[in-house]
Amino acid sequence: MGRVEARKAIKLLGLIVISATLVVLISYWGSAVIALPPLEDTPEEILRTQIIIEARSPIDGKFLTAAEYAQLQAQLQEAPPPKLDPKIREQIFLLRIRKTLLQFFPFLNL
Repeated sequence: MGRVEARKAIKLLGLIVISATLVVLISYWGSAVIALPPLEDTPEEILRTQIIIEARSPIDGKFLTAAEYAQLQAQLQEAPPPKLDPKIREQIFLLRIRKTLLQFFPFLNL
C-alpha cells in the first residue's frame, strides 16, 4: 500500500509543478506585448527632428505662428511685465509659508 500512495503523491506533485509552470509562462506571454507603445504613436526620434511652426502665447495661451511668437518674445524682452508691489510679494510669501506649515502641522490654527 505504501508504494501506491507514494506514486500517487509523486504524480500529484508532478501535476502541480507542470500546472504552476504553465500558469507562469502564460502570464508572462502577454506582458511583452503590453509594454510596447500603440502603433499610431509617433516615435520620439521622429518628433525630435520635426520643426515646430506653431507656438502658444506665454501670456494667454493662444496659438501663434512662428513670426507672431518671435515678435511677442521681442516685445517681452524690451518691456518686461510690471513687477508686484513688495508688500503683495511679502504677503504671498507668508501665505506660502503658512500653507506649508499647515501641511506638516494640521492641528495649528494659523
